[in-house]
Amino acid sequence: MKKSFIILLCFVNLSRAELPHPELLPTTKAIHAKLEKTTADPKKMDIYQAKVALAKNATYEMLPIQGGTFTIGSPETEATRKADEGPQKTIAIDPFWMGKYEITWNLYSPFMENGGNRNRDGTLNRDTDQATSDAPEINDGETLVDTVTQPTPPWIPMNFGMGDGSNKDYPAVGVTQHAASKFCEWLSAQTGHFYRLPTEAEWEYACRAGTTTAYSFGDDISKIDDYAWHLGNSSGSYQKVGTKKANPWGLYDMHGNVSEHVLDQYLAAAYANTKNGEGNPWTPATQRFPTSFRGGDFDAKSEQLRSASRRATDPQLETKDPCRPKSIWYYSGARWLGFRIVRPLKTPSLEEMHRYWNSGPGDSEWFSPRSEVERQKDVARLWCARRFMAAVGSIQ
Repeated sequence: MKKSFIILLCFVNLSRAELPHPELLPTTKAIHAKLEKTTADPKKMDIYQAKVALAKNATYEMLPIQGGTFTIGSPETEATRKADEGPQKTIAIDPFWMGKYEITWNLYSPFMENGGNRNRDGTLNRDTDQATSDAPEINDGETLVDTVTQPTPPWIPMNFGMGDGSNKDYPAVGVTQHAASKFCEWLSAQTGHFYRLPTEAEWEYACRAGTTTAYSFGDDISKIDDYAWHLGNSSGSYQKVGTKKANPWGLYDMHGNVSEHVLDQYLAAAYANTKNGEGNPWTPATQRFPTSFRGGDFDAKSEQLRSASRRATDPQLETKDPCRPKSIWYYSGARWLGFRIVRPLKTPSLEEMHRYWNSGPGDSEWFSPRSEVERQKDVARLWCARRFMAAVGSIQ
């Protein structure tokens, strides 16, 4: 009886009316209906490549990452360890595919330079007032992809003068976590597969690739130039993806080149709040700052490239932004910050999918600030969701 009450209570609290940005739910629902629903045998997961029609058929490659358990965080004996890397916890991760490389400009530029007349929140502008948000309706000559919220034009070249312009082999940078999540939605709407950012736990699991050392190549820092672009060898610029050695699972640039957004809100005590044996932990980023990013980059010292190293966004990343209010799409102070994508083996529910793509961008001038009471409700809903999933799992 008690378990039934918990499930009923959670169902009420997780109703669609409580989802973030419910006005965008029609787009999520339409995309969800198109996606391939996968619950396949993880042993049959294969490497695959896919094309993106709106990116002139540019391709990306996804590698299968088998699920398992691992110890997240670093031991207290690890050199240059920070307090937020502990206490270590053993957690379980479900199977997923992960991008072999960081997302590059040939994939991201068509999303960023979408050509649409858009409001500052990324919805299509129907009334000439960019400060307002318009409903995601499909008008004549438009497609479902058009209704995905997408960036307004950048005010500066987003390659920041690095590399060979926005060359297809270089990673996309200067994007916010919100923009990266919306790219995943845009990609999903075209390809028939669900994509999102990795959680912080998934990212570290894939970076470690079965290792327990400071780096996926071991503890010998003298090997770092073979595997990573960092402050000591990058000449102050990002580099073409995949030009260093891959980690044991075939993923390139997990250490260095550009840092990578993950889905989580940054919490210094995240691991203290995680239980041993917990499955797929995730802290939704309901606030604009701080959010987590991982991996280190071309402008970082070698210790920031360690598998367990955690870093967080802050408002300093947008201080160079001349716009008032600040853009929700660009970090003009983060020429070293990009992302890669994942595709979970199991396609999530409509509600889960909507949360993955729409938890951000957090409080800003374009989205009404939430009261502390509403923030606490978010915490309660997350707790309830976990209890609900645990209860359903035990019944099954």
